[in-house]
Amino acid sequence: MDDLLPLVYGELKRIAARQLRRERSDHTLSTTALVHEAWLELSNLDRIKWQNRNHYLAVASQAMRRVLIDHAVAKRAQKRGNGQPMEVLEDSPPLLVEGRGEELLDLDHALERLAAVDERQVRIVECRFFGGMSIEETAEVLGISPATVKREWSLARAWLNRELSK
Repeated sequence: MDDLLPLVYGELKRIAARQLRRERSDHTLSTTALVHEAWLELSNLDRIKWQNRNHYLAVASQAMRRVLIDHAVAKRAQKRGNGQPMEVLEDSPPLLVEGRGEELLDLDHALERLAAVDERQVRIVECRFFGGMSIEETAEVLGISPATVKREWSLARAWLNRELSK
């Protein structure tokens, strides 16, 4: 794992920056902090046999999603009075981004419901939306054709749009 970090660090920062652009403007996680939190999660995964770079980046995207969800849940708990202030995880100022943590939680809940219907569509959403992967990269990681990714991506987006508009 230590040898892998220098090879993928720039790509992880790009994925983290893309994900944070969707967050609220006062988010306390910076791009670097998100990458480091996800890296810590990944370093605890000792049973995974990494297939290639794209496989690693897809799993890293899932880890970043979990970090952001955990952060949004903690922020909601703080708003409800748990009394513990959130702290910035590094010295540099947090990245100013747009979006809302509540929307991310809504998306996460919708993805959990989608997983009951079609787990592969959830993996495609994680790769494309959270990981910023191309159709071809997603197809390679999931071992399916690019045409299948396009079709399933369209279906998943339509399903999620319907669920989130309720």
